[in-house]
Amino acid sequence: MLVVVCPGQGAQSPGMLAPWLELPAVAASLERAAAVTGIDLVAHGTTSDADTIRDTAVAQPLLVASALASLRAVLGTDGPLDVTGQTDAVAGHSVGELAAAAIAGVLTEDDALRLVAVRGAAMARAAATTPTGMCAVLGGDPDEVATTLAAHRLVAANVNGGGQVVAAGTLEAIAAFAAAPPARARVVPLQVAGAFHTEHMAPAVAELRAAAAAVAPVDPAVALLTNSDGSVVQSGARALELIVAQVAHPVRWDLCQATLVGLGVTGLLELAPGGVLTGLARRTLPGVETVAVKTPADLDAARDLVSRHAGTRTPSQQEQPS
Repeated sequence: MLVVVCPGQGAQSPGMLAPWLELPAVAASLERAAAVTGIDLVAHGTTSDADTIRDTAVAQPLLVASALASLRAVLGTDGPLDVTGQTDAVAGHSVGELAAAAIAGVLTEDDALRLVAVRGAAMARAAATTPTGMCAVLGGDPDEVATTLAAHRLVAANVNGGGQVVAAGTLEAIAAFAAAPPARARVVPLQVAGAFHTEHMAPAVAELRAAAAAVAPVDPAVALLTNSDGSVVQSGARALELIVAQVAHPVRWDLCQATLVGLGVTGLLELAPGGVLTGLARRTLPGVETVAVKTPADLDAARDLVSRHAGTRTPSQQEQPS
């Protein structure tokens, strides 16, 4: 059984799209995405510096467009994405949920791109109102980490599994937490613009919900996991509402991975710019073969993974609806 996963904010890097533009189908996909979002994604993916693509309004559309374009390269198509027989499940981390929803057929690609442009801009505005940020907490006793975060009024905004939690809150609280971290825990500041997936993002939820009201979602064609609780969502309308609400609620990637274990996943393909989610999978999904699509050099390995793992589910592997 194969799952396709789409990375979230922080996975971007300067020049990441440069090698992809040599593929006509990918270049055309990125140009279409730029037209839909009104953002020069080709320039941002090739010549913009790290500070520029750190901007939430730029990073989020860039990541969704990259994931969709790289999947098109894996499938070898320049037309509409059709993953029938090519994957059994799909999930996205944070903003990657919009790419996942498009892959699952819940949203059209254009709708996903329009929504991510609204999401990125709205979250950037929300982040600008209060100095907030995020930090990764690696290791430490989980209960002690949770207690210390609460003491500093920080939120576990991403629970990623494998001993990794991303905390979010005011910059002052993050600095105090980093100065006295839990035992055996390492704190790493993240290059993001605000406290995503917390109450600080409530204004962005309202903006995204208004934009989503113009979209007509359909039920997913393959198993689609939600960051809310890791379950499989069978209603397109419910999937879209969860994606909207998730902007101000924690990402439970640990629960998504637990669901993948229960479904019997044997292969995991991470779309561009791959690396983060496959790294987590290697620590938390033992025995699952992974491929991260970082450059066109990874396409042969990706296609081989698809050919060997897609469609290998057994009748006993049941989905838990949300």
